Amino acid sequence: MPLVVLETLFDRYEAEIIRSRLAAEGIESVLFDEGIASLIGAGLSGVRVMVLDEDEAPARRLLNISSAP
Repeated sequence: MPLVVLETLFDRYEAEIIRSRLAAEGIESVLFDEGIASLIGAGLSGVRVMVLDEDEAPARRLLNISSAP
């Protein structure tokens, strides 16, 4: 079950809010690059919100995020 990038955010607090919203709906997610964002600033590296590929569509619907082109 591969992980896919749901969204890359440049505010680690916003990424954590999204992770929490997903968890409240039963969708597991992880934040990638959160540690590096803490060191150099999320505005430079971004924090990737990752979900299982099978959870991508429901997560996008929940958060009203369109898929990448």
